[in-house]
Amino acid sequence: MVTKPAGFWKRLLASFLDGLIIGIPLSIIGYLITGKAEGNWFTSLMNILYMWLIPVAWSGYTVGKKIVGIRIVKVNGEKLGVGAMFLRSFVAYLIYGLTLGIAFLVSAIMVAAREDKRAIHDFLAGTYVTTEPKVKE
Repeated sequence: MVTKPAGFWKRLLASFLDGLIIGIPLSIIGYLITGKAEGNWFTSLMNILYMWLIPVAWSGYTVGKKIVGIRIVKVNGEKLGVGAMFLRSFVAYLIYGLTLGIAFLVSAIMVAAREDKRAIHDFLAGTYVTTEPKVKE
């Protein structure tokens, strides 16, 4: 059940903060390791691992999401797992690339317009982004 969905602007701000706090340092490290400023394997791999595994290890948060106060959760209430995050990050972005960004634009419109604020990648993975904080166990 979707409760307290996070809206478009909060999600966008969290993405921006992830890029600023994580993406830029990873790009610099990637350049130092590979000697290439763009399209280097290290930066690509680290970004994929960050978006795939950090939310699993950190209760649905990334650094940007934690700062903004939003997190990824499963619609059915189950614990967020590696499989769901694989679908949400890797498979979804593959679809976004294959459609030349059209599916990404559709997703952005979905988050802005839908009451549950779910994007294509949320439907693929059975997830949504919420403002509901993690309950202490």
